[in-house]
Amino acid sequence: MNYIKDYIEENKNRFIDELIELLKIPSISADPVYKKDVLDCAQAVAESLADSGADNIEVCPTPGHPIVYGEKIIDPNLPTVLVYGHYDVQPADPLELWDSGPFEPVIKKTEIHPEGAIFARGSCDDKGQFYMHVKAFELMMKTDTLPCNIKFMIEGEEEVGSENLSLFVRENKSKLSCDAILISDTGIIANATPSITTGLKGLSYLEVEVTGPNRDLHSGLYGGAVANPINILCEMIASMKDESNYITIPGFYDKVIDLSEQERQEIARAPFSLQEYKDALDLSDIHGEEGYTTMERIGVRPTLDVNGIWGGYIGEGAKTVIPSKAYAKISMRLVPNQSDKEITKLFTDYFNNIAPKSVSVKVTPHHGGEPYISPTNIVAYKAASHAMETTFGKEPVPVKSGGSIPIVALFEKELNVKSILLGFGLDSDAIHSPNEHYGIFNYLKGIETIPYFFLNFTKMFDAN
Repeated sequence: MNYIKDYIEENKNRFIDELIELLKIPSISADPVYKKDVLDCAQAVAESLADSGADNIEVCPTPGHPIVYGEKIIDPNLPTVLVYGHYDVQPADPLELWDSGPFEPVIKKTEIHPEGAIFARGSCDDKGQFYMHVKAFELMMKTDTLPCNIKFMIEGEEEVGSENLSLFVRENKSKLSCDAILISDTGIIANATPSITTGLKGLSYLEVEVTGPNRDLHSGLYGGAVANPINILCEMIASMKDESNYITIPGFYDKVIDLSEQERQEIARAPFSLQEYKDALDLSDIHGEEGYTTMERIGVRPTLDVNGIWGGYIGEGAKTVIPSKAYAKISMRLVPNQSDKEITKLFTDYFNNIAPKSVSVKVTPHHGGEPYISPTNIVAYKAASHAMETTFGKEPVPVKSGGSIPIVALFEKELNVKSILLGFGLDSDAIHSPNEHYGIFNYLKGIETIPYFFLNFTKMFDAN
């Protein structure tokens, strides 16, 4: 298949330049200030699909940010693959921790990426990864080798819960009908160790508010006499885990299935160095639920984490107050059989029950999603595995991720189709963090691998 490598070699500089232009658009879906930028990014995605050869391209409005749709139906009798991705990105804060502007992409060589990596918000999550599919599609169109039908659905609200995509999917089942869904919004173990994600955690994400006095108070005049909402909030959060880091919310683990010895052995197959893990994060030791390995904690055990906490005075200098309110954002990553709605209710009930009478509390759910498992014995997975084996030179390892893509479970429910999570990012790419980046090797390797998936899937589908 020299034509694949030849086309990439001839066009790689353009592929990189095009991605860089896309990364310059600050398509932050969470902040209304960037609404026009999000729309501009949707238009840019639509134009790139058109340039690559897609038909029936639409920028579909929603009550929030638009969804970009495009397709190429070469024969209704052939199988159809639906490619999903998202063009929205996380906020770039804290800006002072970026070495270069989050929307001023630069290419720098690193120890892990000696060929260079593109540093910019969204480079790995998910602009660089979904754009691989656009360029792989261009490659197949220009070389007249597209073996089956393809549909694209690129949304602008993944980072804020995909609420409007859910409605779009339900209302457009015929438009989105397909035989497999292909998603690149995950990663691989290492550039020398390919892997395919076979499981995602569910998510319950919410905000809590603790209110004490009706105004901020002088900490000398009132200290020790009234409840400090920050102190109370910290105590409440601390009580949600015991000394073994076991989550104490009643009923939280009721539907969690214990790992079998075979499952633990399967997880342990994935190459993992605990020392390298600690070194990469500048940690002297790890931390987590007792009785489980780091990989088990990440991939198959539920978690509860505070993602942000604030209240009182946080400006320069001193201001000695007891704040009226304190807040926190909390996420719980869920495993199979746990429902985000059930867990959100369990959390809400528990948070209200443990609050002392000296404060009032409020829990506001934001967004959530169900866990997802992808079997390894289906045609689409085998097609992806063989594609990676072709381009990486070794069979990929199936792994379960601690991340969440809430829409994936909905795809299965509404479209009755499994998703294949064929990602190429690395854990070290700093997604959601300052200095996010995506390796040039990974970007081009994705463009190389995706056409093999389409060829394999079409052949296996017909044979099946």
